[in-house]
Amino acid sequence: MSAPTSFRSIVPSDLKAPDWHAFMVGAVAPRPVAFVSTQDAEGNVNLSPFSFFNCFGSNPPILVFSPANRVRDNSQKHTLENVREVAECVIHICDYAMVEQMSLASTEYAKGVNEFVKAGFTEVASEQVRPPRVLEAPAAFECVVEQVVELGANNGAGNLVICRVVLAHFREDIILPCGIGIDPHKLDAIARLGGDWYTRASGSSLFEVPKPNRNLGIGLDQLPEHIRTSHILTGNNLGRLANIEAQSMPTPEEVEAYRHEPLVAYTLNKFKADAATQQQELMLLGQKMLEEGRLLEAWKVLLLAAR
Repeated sequence: MSAPTSFRSIVPSDLKAPDWHAFMVGAVAPRPVAFVSTQDAEGNVNLSPFSFFNCFGSNPPILVFSPANRVRDNSQKHTLENVREVAECVIHICDYAMVEQMSLASTEYAKGVNEFVKAGFTEVASEQVRPPRVLEAPAAFECVVEQVVELGANNGAGNLVICRVVLAHFREDIILPCGIGIDPHKLDAIARLGGDWYTRASGSSLFEVPKPNRNLGIGLDQLPEHIRTSHILTGNNLGRLANIEAQSMPTPEEVEAYRHEPLVAYTLNKFKADAATQQQELMLLGQKMLEEGRLLEAWKVLLLAAR
């Protein structure tokens, strides 16, 4: 493994608010987007996206988003004004097919202008709350606002809108075949980065990592030294290797038998006159197996590399 040696250290208060904002939202990324519909006491509807957003518990089901004070002039957003008047909202999750219209809805239209109309979305009456929901969104959460927490009075200060979900809507095609959970490939969600950048949770950007809470992994400190200090294996490679349970490790007999596998035998024979190159080639082979999800085979090859 190798690590960068140069960092810039910044005290947030040393920078102008817009400059610090650019660093923070550029690094804390990607961020999910809450596409929030609200309405004021007179029934005027507002629809706007917020990337200061996440879920904070499932029982009770709590979603929190933050309509931060504008960095430019410290003004507050219509969404924040609305939830103080009518403590309800609908939080939508947007897919890639919605992103341009969703972005358009972030335009600072005058109070009372309906962004459903401006952005071309279809209003559907909610069942448990007053603000309508967006028909085109693959997921929508009808919420009551439990609390609004002001985090400061300065430009860019957050306002946590703590929401409890009372009813959720999931488009049938994004639900997993088993009937429980969401297929990330079908959801095709988008997320915010810094500047004008977004990312799309789709295709090669999606990958699975086994959760350590399913196993009592041996940890990096228990990896053999030639593996732990390898200049070939990455931190991700080592993390995957270290997530194996001790009782799942291949036995010495299994490792020895694996030397007769065709590709392993070929590598051992081809480089038998050069121990250093042989070890390097075995490490590369083990790395390839790791990246293909063949954990036990990778372990056998990497252990052979020390023999």
